[in-house]
Amino acid sequence: MKKSQFEEVKALALAYYRKAGIVLTEEEMRRLEIADFGLDDVYRIGLEIVTYINTSRVCAKEMVLLPGQTCPEHRHVPTAGRAGKEETFRCRYGKVYLYTDTDPGAKQEDVSIPLPPTHVTVFHETVLLPGEQFTIYPETLHWFAAGKEGAVISEFSTTSTDETDQFTDTRIVRAPKIEED
Repeated sequence: MKKSQFEEVKALALAYYRKAGIVLTEEEMRRLEIADFGLDDVYRIGLEIVTYINTSRVCAKEMVLLPGQTCPEHRHVPTAGRAGKEETFRCRYGKVYLYTDTDPGAKQEDVSIPLPPTHVTVFHETVLLPGEQFTIYPETLHWFAAGKEGAVISEFSTTSTDETDQFTDTRIVRAPKIEED
C-alpha cells in the first residue's frame, strides 16, 4: 500500500471511531494499523485496527470496517503451545455481517452481501447491530464484512497471535507493507 493511501484510509478510520463515540489517545492514533492483507485492494479487503493491550492472557482492540470492506476468511490456530485465539466481537456502530463454520449446512446463497474477491468457504451468517456481540471460539473458520454504512467493532480476546492466522485464500499476507509514493 502506498503511504498516501495509508494516510487516506487512516483518516477515514479515525472518523469512524469518532462516529462511534470512541476516544483514542494521540499514541493510539499513531499506532493505528491499516491491514490490506497484501492484496492492494484495501477499500474492499482490509481492516483498520487499534490494539489497546495484548498480553500473555488478554487482548482488546477496536476495529473499523469501511463500507462494504471485508476481513478475509481465516482461523486462529494453536500457537506456541497455546490454544488459538478466542474472541468476542461487539458491534459499536453500523452493521457487521459475520460468517462462520458453525453450521455446515449453510450455503453461499444464504449470504446477504456480495461475496468478497477472496476465497471463502463458510456461509453461516450472523448479523450484529450496535450493542450485539458474538464469540468466536479457537479454530473457528470465519470472515466478516461491514454493511453499507461501515462498522466499528470492539474485540475482546485471549492473547492475539494474528501473525499465525491461517487464511483460506493463500494470497493473503497479514503484515501490512507501506511504500513511499
